[in-house]
Amino acid sequence: MKLAQKLALHSIRAKLNMLALFSKQRAAEQAFAIFCTPFRRTRKPEPPIFKQAERLPLLVDNIRVAGYRWNKGQGERIMIIHGFESAARNFERYIVPLVKMGYEVISLDAPAHGASGGKQITLPLYLKSIDALIAETGLPVAAMAHSFGALTLMLYLEKNAMANSCRTVLLAPATESNTAIKSLFRLLHLSDNLRPAFDAVSKQKGYQGHGYYSIPRILQVIQPPILWVHDEEDEITPIKDVQPIIAKAPAHIEFMITRGWGHRQIYRENKVQKKVISFLTGLPIPTAQHRHK
Repeated sequence: MKLAQKLALHSIRAKLNMLALFSKQRAAEQAFAIFCTPFRRTRKPEPPIFKQAERLPLLVDNIRVAGYRWNKGQGERIMIIHGFESAARNFERYIVPLVKMGYEVISLDAPAHGASGGKQITLPLYLKSIDALIAETGLPVAAMAHSFGALTLMLYLEKNAMANSCRTVLLAPATESNTAIKSLFRLLHLSDNLRPAFDAVSKQKGYQGHGYYSIPRILQVIQPPILWVHDEEDEITPIKDVQPIIAKAPAHIEFMITRGWGHRQIYRENKVQKKVISFLTGLPIPTAQHRHK
């Protein structure tokens, strides 16, 4: 962490904890706003494949959301969903080979990400964005998602009839939303006494209670064929949240557990790319594959 970032974090911690002495409600509101705010957007320019994309302008809660489609109507539809502080353009290495293989590919930039408008993102808002994309394009037969996007994808599948037939890839998924909130409280040095106020603010913003936003809970309802890719050294979505699921060895889940790739590098690795594309399509990846630079 750079010095300027450390100083800014120290200032935020001090202000929030001082505010909490006078008003837990206001402190919780500010903590929730921080939780929902991406503080950086990817600066990577759009890769060349995006010049071939059909732009799908979507409007979600009066926020302009950028949707993308390749190969309209030319093959089975596959959806790609990014994570927090990411964007569709970061998944070029998956889009390119799938397009070359003749699949229709759809994706989007979540609100407050990539080319989309807005300043904050919540799970309910991300769900609405996926709803808007699929209303425009139709249901996918397969989908892949990373991190925060993977939890959102599983929530989407839970409420749709196609869930149990959708080939699903989860890349370092945010397995338990409670883990993310606990990480926020540790980062901001917030007392656990503020948690009830924080949960109350979350419900006011459309959340159903953070225990609801749990992949283990969702897996009690739906059982799609899943490839689950996770790294043992992931510090953002820790492997400990996944271990109870691994121990049960569900027949519909194939696990690919790696070591040393962390949370963000994992989906950029060639071995992961090949495995994911093979799982999504049921086919080996073509020999002349795209190479990420």
